[in-house]
Amino acid sequence: MAVARARAHHQIADEPRVFTDPLAVRIVGEAAIGASEFERGIDQDLARRRRLFIAARSRFADDVVAAAVARGTNQVVVLGAGLDTSAYRNTHENVRFFEVDHPDTQQWKRRRLAEAEIAVPPSLTFAPIDFEESTLAAGLAAAGLDRSSDALFVWLGVVMYLTRASIDDTLRYIAGHGAAAEVVFDYLYPPSSAPHDVAADDRQARADRVAAVGEPWLSFFTAEEIRDALLSFGFTRIEDRTATELLSAYGVGAAARPANSVPHLVHAGTV
Repeated sequence: MAVARARAHHQIADEPRVFTDPLAVRIVGEAAIGASEFERGIDQDLARRRRLFIAARSRFADDVVAAAVARGTNQVVVLGAGLDTSAYRNTHENVRFFEVDHPDTQQWKRRRLAEAEIAVPPSLTFAPIDFEESTLAAGLAAAGLDRSSDALFVWLGVVMYLTRASIDDTLRYIAGHGAAAEVVFDYLYPPSSAPHDVAADDRQARADRVAAVGEPWLSFFTAEEIRDALLSFGFTRIEDRTATELLSAYGVGAAARPANSVPHLVHAGTV
């Protein structure tokens, strides 16, 4: 919900707008915008920068999806979908979307969709998976993902909450897709590698906030570690951008910060 609020708040508060989502405010509800407990008591400029990065990574994922669809990809898998709206903004009837999430989370989302009068398109398939009882492979097979057809996996705001073993299993599964596969995901550098400054203190404060609600950050990587892991699993094309680089590409000026002190966004493919 905190991330969805950030996407919604971006629609009405930020200029330039880097990500346009006409459903963002509806799925969150206007009364909930700006009410996140994760934003209380923190510097407003920091909140804005975080909001802009969340918007930029969604914009980047949308751009990657559009390019993949133009090349003929007709399957998009959103891992840890939460309140993501990309499947509901899809205008290509021949492109299938799969949303993967915990069954309880999906039931909550479907209630919010109904309350917001956002229709579930026929091109979307929900893939509820409890990873304590099943696997990504089994869940997507049951949902009807065609392993012989190209697929793009969107995996935003999730990697840092998983163990290294879970991350490796997911990347290995994607790389082993029978046809061409692509993935977009973000990650964080190890806290010890970043300079100790105000930004580091702010990041630690956020880590403490999410840990307090039972969602601690578990995994961190350097760019070299991510690249080595992706290559070992069979990815051959790897693009790694810092938050600063991404925002700059979308016309948002940002103070230069070390690459090991900001989030990174990766786009990788097997061909």
